[in-house]
Amino acid sequence: MENADVFLGLHDFLERMKQPSAADFVKSIKSFIVSFSNNAPDPERDSALVQGFFGQMETAFRAHPLWAGCKEEELESAGEGLEKYVMTKLFTRVFASLPDDVKADEQLSEKMSLIQHFVRPENLDIKPSFENETSWLLAQKELQKINMCKAPRDKLVCILNCCKVINHLLLNASIASNENPPGADEFLPVLIYVTMRANPPQLHSNLLYIQRYRRQSRLVGEAAYFFTNMLSAESFISNITPKSISMEEAEYEKNMELARALVSTGPSAEEVVAQGAGNIVKPESRHQFLKERNSSVRPRTAETRSRTMDAESSKDVVSSLDKVSSMLDIQNRGAALILKEDRANHVFREYPYLYSHVGDLTINDVEELLNSYKQLVFKYVCVCKGLGSGGGGGGASLLSISGDQGSVQNDVEPMKYFQEPETVVEQSNEHGKQNDSLIAESKRLEVEIDPTARKN
Repeated sequence: MENADVFLGLHDFLERMKQPSAADFVKSIKSFIVSFSNNAPDPERDSALVQGFFGQMETAFRAHPLWAGCKEEELESAGEGLEKYVMTKLFTRVFASLPDDVKADEQLSEKMSLIQHFVRPENLDIKPSFENETSWLLAQKELQKINMCKAPRDKLVCILNCCKVINHLLLNASIASNENPPGADEFLPVLIYVTMRANPPQLHSNLLYIQRYRRQSRLVGEAAYFFTNMLSAESFISNITPKSISMEEAEYEKNMELARALVSTGPSAEEVVAQGAGNIVKPESRHQFLKERNSSVRPRTAETRSRTMDAESSKDVVSSLDKVSSMLDIQNRGAALILKEDRANHVFREYPYLYSHVGDLTINDVEELLNSYKQLVFKYVCVCKGLGSGGGGGGASLLSISGDQGSVQNDVEPMKYFQEPETVVEQSNEHGKQNDSLIAESKRLEVEIDPTARKN
């Protein structure tokens, strides 16, 4: 049943409950909610009570004049409306109601926050043809919506949407490469990787909630298949071992230790943006972790590469200033590396709005664009600080790049490394040629990614 149908089903259900002949139904529903709420939490008993009540009420609906002559779809809609109404009322009472569930949520979230730093697609035997950061990001976003819902079906829809994005990706990739349609062996590893990267809040409790309170007669077919795969993904992540990700035990333990050190120092740039505040990760730990990780794991995406530049210790930066003399040099070096990459277009596939036009955007894009802007500013400020830019904690002084020329940090003159725009314009023709090449390459990639972007 589509979301719009469920909304109309709830609306229709509530409208029917306003009828005088529905007084007994209303009384029964209110009585059940009150009596249920007064009992101490007991998941098994609570689940049986809810499932029994739903079955009893739906049987009564079929025999009542309010639904006389109705089609099966209308009766189904009434059942959906009942479930949504009752479970929204009982949500705070039954969701994560036991300390063990809360603890399991915390342990699972911690596990995902650690392994996402070093587990790569190849560790899960994901084919390169199935690697698509744009689709993966979309699937992650769908899964992360799960805590915004209260009704069991609405939470299940978040999982189904995530799985359908992955399924379409695999199907399209298989068609493009003339391979057999993907099965569970191809689907589950991608779902595990997407889930790990998304790290949705309270995943364990959300899955238990759906299991216990989604009407069992409706948890069938495609919904049951995808939900079962999500349960398998949770189980795999919870019980992950070095062998299950094709990694030596010593390497796995080393990566876990480094990941713990990184996580314990503070949130990443992405987490700071999500939370709206926080401290910069201690640079020594981040630098050491990334140095150790990259020595044993192949770097994969622009996002992964960008994390190596989130924050460098002052000592490391000062020691490397003889190699990198200005921000412009960093930019040009990066541009040259991008142009040399065999799969340069994959770098830009992670940024779906890069080639968008004004007319392509909708109001729903505002939140994601704002988050991307905040992340960009945060990373820029980190780079400025790391290279010794003057100024206090305020973003304005850093972004204007105009601090006190006489100030010195770590025996480095800030203005030597951050030049005003007028000075940048006067740089050598070699820099200009590199920028022109990058622009040309960007336009070529735009055509590859979006054929409609060709010039008229």
